[in-house]
Amino acid sequence: MITTQDITTIIGSNAVDNDGDKLGKVGQVYLDDQTGRPEWATISTGLFGTSETFVPLTEASVDDGILRVPYEKAKVKDAPRVDTDQGHLSPDEEAELYRYYGIGSDTGTGTGTGTGTGTGTGTGTGTGTGTAGHPETDSNRHGTVGRDTSGPTTDDAMTRSEEQLRVDTEQVEAGRARLRKYVVTENVTTTVPVAHEEVRIEREPITDANVGDAMDGPAISEEEHEVVLHAERPVVDKEAVPVERVRLGTETVTDQESVTDSVRKEQIDTDGVADRDRR
Repeated sequence: MITTQDITTIIGSNAVDNDGDKLGKVGQVYLDDQTGRPEWATISTGLFGTSETFVPLTEASVDDGILRVPYEKAKVKDAPRVDTDQGHLSPDEEAELYRYYGIGSDTGTGTGTGTGTGTGTGTGTGTGTGTAGHPETDSNRHGTVGRDTSGPTTDDAMTRSEEQLRVDTEQVEAGRARLRKYVVTENVTTTVPVAHEEVRIEREPITDANVGDAMDGPAISEEEHEVVLHAERPVVDKEAVPVERVRLGTETVTDQESVTDSVRKEQIDTDGVADRDRR
């Protein structure tokens, strides 16, 4: 069960569903007008958390600064949309949320007043409908029951708050790259040396050493000699050989992207006194 001591922890923290999937950041906590117990929380959903969805805190818990709710992510995202700018849940709005989450509600008609923070009715088995108070956005502000109004349970200071942008990132698919290979044919010209035999006439004079061979045979006759000539020719053969390995890789490049949104802040005016900034 979420207590008032947990409010400071869960506001601005991450919320997860019953499977541990991230739902978004907790924006506001609504307190019961009559009991002051935390009753509802708003969770920022959608792109850059531009919308807020109500989720009951009846069976929620806090674990290591994370708000865990016993509902599926789709259930929370499809919850009825309620305008959070009005700072209060009407009886009809709260009854609709109770019906959606299948929770009974206690009877009550408190509406929550002042400019501080409170939330909707406590849960139970009753059949009536109550009204949620104003949202709690920075714990119980003064740590008291008071809501920024002068009285016996408030101090002498007024708290001024303002919204701050919390921008997160999410990873989405930006494109795909493929690696494929295909066969092309190209002509390659290369030069290779080839050798061949040619005939040349060799003459030698008659000497004492070869006169016997010269005189062998008839004195006058017809004769024919033949020589076989040889030549080299190119022979082409092909084989496939690996030349390199190619693969796809990714690298992370960080760019700067500006995000613009509107934020609200409180201003404090003085009436009848001079404003002295003691900072």
